[in-house]
Amino acid sequence: MTEQERVEAVNALRTTTLMGALGMEITVIKEGYIEATMPVDARTHQPYGLLHGGASAALAETIGSFGSHILVEKDGGIAVGVELNINHLKSKRHGLVTGKGTIIHQGRSSHVWNIEICDENGGLLAVSRLTVMVKRKGE
Repeated sequence: MTEQERVEAVNALRTTTLMGALGMEITVIKEGYIEATMPVDARTHQPYGLLHGGASAALAETIGSFGSHILVEKDGGIAVGVELNINHLKSKRHGLVTGKGTIIHQGRSSHVWNIEICDENGGLLAVSRLTVMVKRKGE
């Protein structure tokens, strides 16, 4: 499967998941690296009209979980997030944010991802670390 075909297949899942509800879209998939965008609008705002921290956390979790899924699916494995830490550095009222996830540990039973969420100008809005549990077929 090409990178573009994989992006299209993942995005096809959006309609029935949180990804669709929040308008997330995977844009880049490479082994150990994944990017996704999310709009900052009424769906992702908190009551003050700012990007909700939970929406940023959902974006980070989506990026790392899908990234690990891609690394383990060929062996029949599954990947689920077990711990998420996120620091919100800057606020945003409207537009689009991009999350960029890079794997920093790829063990047999766990993965750790670093995810940075930026605005359209590359300004850093949040940094996150996600630990993913990997289960292999038959375990």
